[in-house]
Amino acid sequence: MLTVAVLISGTGSNLRALLEAASEPGFPARVVVVGADREADGFAHAEAFGIPSFEVPYSSFESRDAWGAELDAQLRVWSPDLVVLSGLMRLLPAAVVDAWAPRLINTHPAYLPEFPGAHGVRDALAAGVAETGASVIVVDRGVDSGPILAQERVPVLPGDTEHTLHERIKPVERRLLIDVVRRIATGDLDLASFDASDA
Repeated sequence: MLTVAVLISGTGSNLRALLEAASEPGFPARVVVVGADREADGFAHAEAFGIPSFEVPYSSFESRDAWGAELDAQLRVWSPDLVVLSGLMRLLPAAVVDAWAPRLINTHPAYLPEFPGAHGVRDALAAGVAETGASVIVVDRGVDSGPILAQERVPVLPGDTEHTLHERIKPVERRLLIDVVRRIATGDLDLASFDASDA
């Protein structure tokens, strides 16, 4: 059984989807802990499923590296096989990436390498493209630049706003994430073949 830690910053909609999938009989992974860099609404999902949680408030530390060291320490308490960034709106320090990659994955609301960064949906609209997408990647030291594990195109429709487009991308993100976690757990996807440490 693959053990998973999930890190969030907000409502945790991807987290909720993963918790629901993991509660289904036969799903080969389970979430063992949920962490956040602030008080997050998504903790309610962890509580609803009886999953322990922890908070490492970024504002309580003098530097990003100090915050990262404590985050790493909290994760090591649980020794998860996989760490999923699920809306964690903060770049991890290199030391944390190096400690966990390639067992560290993230979702992104764009068809990478198109539109990396915090505003992928907005940037796609501004570029006037006909389609964007969703991706699941191995986290490396860059910004959404790690090896791609899965991705799917999503059309941009006439009259789309950032909100409407993002709402159509989210279900695709969730489905891709659940599938990637399942494939990692069953051995169909071998993260050891993705070396993100030198990126």
